Amino acid sequence: QVQLVESGGGLVQAGGSLRLSCAASGSIFSLYNLGWFRQAPGEQRELVAGISRGGITNYADSVKGRFTISRDGAKNTVLLQMNSLKPEDTAVYYCSAKQALNTYWGQGTQVTVSS
Repeated sequence: QVQLVESGGGLVQAGGSLRLSCAASGSIFSLYNLGWFRQAPGEQRELVAGISRGGITNYADSVKGRFTISRDGAKNTVLLQMNSLKPEDTAVYYCSAKQALNTYWGQGTQVTVSS
């Protein structure tokens, strides 16, 4: 079983930056597709950014050009660099690892962007 622990959330003003980190148990990058999702109050959870086992990245249209997903194999960590943050980016952000029918989730980290 994969365990994921997010960190790096917080309160930031609009236009600011945050970097989220997701520490994974074990070496999972070659086995799992990884992603960052977010869920705002009253909304469904949505994909923000993903990185495949082969290193291919994809982003939601709403964050393209502002967010960057990356991974550090030596530290078994997935990062989400978020720049030019907007109030509408406010949500709980979750790290995920998916392989076939199995999806694992972290506990989430709150990101709040004030206007």
